[in-house]
Amino acid sequence: MTSTAKPPSAREAHPDHLGHVIFITAAAAMGGFLFGYDSSVINGAVEAIRDRYDIGSGTLAQVIAIALIGCAIGAATAGRIADRIGRIRCMQIAAVLFTISAVGSALPFALWDLAFWRIVGGFGIGMASVIGPAYIAEVSPPAYRGRLGSFQQAAIVVGIAISQLVNYGILQAAGGNQRGQVLGLEAWQVMLGVMVIPAVLYGMLSFAIPESPRFLISVGREARAKEILAEVEGAKIDLDVRVAEIEHAMKSEHKSTFKDLLSGKGNGGLYFKPIVWIGIGLSVFQQFVGINVAFYYSSTLWQSVGVNPTDSFFYSFTTSIINIIGTVIAMLLVDRVGRKPLALVGSAGMVIGLALEAWAFSYDLVDGKLPATQGWVALIAAHFFVLFFALSWGVVVWVFLGEMFPNKIRAAALGVAASAQWIANWAITASFPSLADWNLSGTYIIYTIFAALSIPFVLKFVKETKGKALEEMG
Repeated sequence: MTSTAKPPSAREAHPDHLGHVIFITAAAAMGGFLFGYDSSVINGAVEAIRDRYDIGSGTLAQVIAIALIGCAIGAATAGRIADRIGRIRCMQIAAVLFTISAVGSALPFALWDLAFWRIVGGFGIGMASVIGPAYIAEVSPPAYRGRLGSFQQAAIVVGIAISQLVNYGILQAAGGNQRGQVLGLEAWQVMLGVMVIPAVLYGMLSFAIPESPRFLISVGREARAKEILAEVEGAKIDLDVRVAEIEHAMKSEHKSTFKDLLSGKGNGGLYFKPIVWIGIGLSVFQQFVGINVAFYYSSTLWQSVGVNPTDSFFYSFTTSIINIIGTVIAMLLVDRVGRKPLALVGSAGMVIGLALEAWAFSYDLVDGKLPATQGWVALIAAHFFVLFFALSWGVVVWVFLGEMFPNKIRAAALGVAASAQWIANWAITASFPSLADWNLSGTYIIYTIFAALSIPFVLKFVKETKGKALEEMG
């Protein structure tokens, strides 16, 4: 093979053992599983926390949403940590935070204590939200990167589904009472504590996967980087060329910092570069459609329109199964049809689902329940909305964020975009109980508007990244 700056092998590389690359990706995506599990497990505890501590909707929303502040901080700092000590060490720190949070959340002695442990878990979630897609993008051959990048979202949705299934099982063991006794604790405490099992597994798996070759090259460990490149891109590639290609992309760079994200052109450097704003926009739209209302508050939402607690937990589980189905569809299509077309189709589907939910919730309750027709429309539309989110924005945003930034700013830019995502998530999560008390239908109209606005945003500002090597991004 002749040595060229952009050898065909950069795009055409195929690993000798694809199963090994899949294992590496799946192990890294375990952080995504914990992300999904920890984010949504609180769904089963909302009403129990309200009852135990005798708090109103505003205070309850802050306890639920406060973890997202930790998420934003963890996401903002994870890129710097990863650039200093490596992607693997960052994963291990996140695993420790998840474990501590699970134990603390299961054994709180006061409301503020519970809130504190949720913030600790939030740090872990935020770190995992950044390190997962960045690491997977850096170890994946370009031909497989979209599908392997989808593992992060797949792990998130499986984590959500498992958390809802575990919650449902624990509720059954407690006789349908969220404050019933299970293993000597109240049911909701056990729900929060079970996360210690996948947290420990994540930590163990982090010792079984290699460091990112791009990080190793950045710290002068080229020999080890070549070994890993041979593992993940195939022994037939010209390793010297691949290392030179990566080094060329990094040659004039220094480790990414917040300052690198600033434009510095005509505005004194006070504003982000356009590509960073696009990443932030993707993150904000992903949250402002209200997707996490379906995962943080669905059992409370269904109970508020007359569904009994056991059925509301079951519907939360079926929604999470639809979430998995949509994610699998996206994984099958993301490298075939591209990221941008999926995002546009998903936005259109979400507009329809959210609008139907807004219509159904506009009707007055009869004997504490929605009228039969509106009740069924609300239930079907909620699943329809989640399906179209999962087969589009749920996957493609994480793939975009792992791919779209130039090497020089990738870690820092991904951190800022993910941090913006957590802030947007916090805004939706903290506001929903009060908005729902004000006007549930109006709340869903707001989410519908944001879903509609995401269409022109994608058409005008987002560029396709399908099939491009990371070194080509700019």
